[in-house]
Amino acid sequence: MANTETAGVLAERAMVSKLAARRRRWSPLALIGKGRILFYQLLLIGAFLLLWEVAIRNEWIKVYLYGQPTGIWREFVKALTSGTLLRDTWVTTQETVLGFLIGGILGSLAGLSLWLSPTVAAVLRPIMVAMNGLPKIALAPLIIVWFGIGIESKIAVAAIITFIVAMITSFDGAKEIDHDYVRMLKAIGASRWQIFRMVILPGSLPWIASGFRLNVGFAMIGAVVGEYISAEQGLGYYVYYSGTLYNLNAVWAGILALMILALVLDAIVGWIERRMMWR
Repeated sequence: MANTETAGVLAERAMVSKLAARRRRWSPLALIGKGRILFYQLLLIGAFLLLWEVAIRNEWIKVYLYGQPTGIWREFVKALTSGTLLRDTWVTTQETVLGFLIGGILGSLAGLSLWLSPTVAAVLRPIMVAMNGLPKIALAPLIIVWFGIGIESKIAVAAIITFIVAMITSFDGAKEIDHDYVRMLKAIGASRWQIFRMVILPGSLPWIASGFRLNVGFAMIGAVVGEYISAEQGLGYYVYYSGTLYNLNAVWAGILALMILALVLDAIVGWIERRMMWR
């Protein structure tokens, strides 16, 4: 009875702490601080673009080597209104998201399952280290050969890159769980599966969420590199093709679209991560 009451008190305190943290995050002072940071960020970007434009107009640097902000914006708007940029952005988004989900989910499950079998983990550890140290981009030509030049090969490249990261992150997270909890459950007769379900899986969620945050960028790198090697659509193809025409303004327009896409995907994953921590 006492243990039940103690658990209830602890759960209530945890809920109160979470509610207080949420209120602080959306308090007027916190919002003002975020607004100030955003203002400084926009000011820094604006100053850089202004200096770049002035340097081009005064011929301090060559436009054919660096492009021009106003020209980049014209190319961006032209590609956007023609539908080319939207089409290529949609293709890259599909490749990135599908590769991210496939590699991230399967990698996390594989990493967590290794905790259930220390022997298998010990056998696979050198392979995991070797695969993590290998530049996964080097596998892209092979994957293009295996899967063809369609969207499947880009998804495969993104999935392989994210799989390795997710597996190592989740496995390390499972190993970092406080051993006192594990020993306590063993002392009361809990099976290894019960320990995994009650302690290891919930305790590894912050590590898995952090791995997902990292994998957004890795998945996009895999998709874009695959498009560089062999593709007919996608932002990577758009940047590569514009480069072959020496149209640096279009190259920068494609890079700008990639940066916007990266920010949007990172914001979505960050929101999901906060929801996971809240639960």
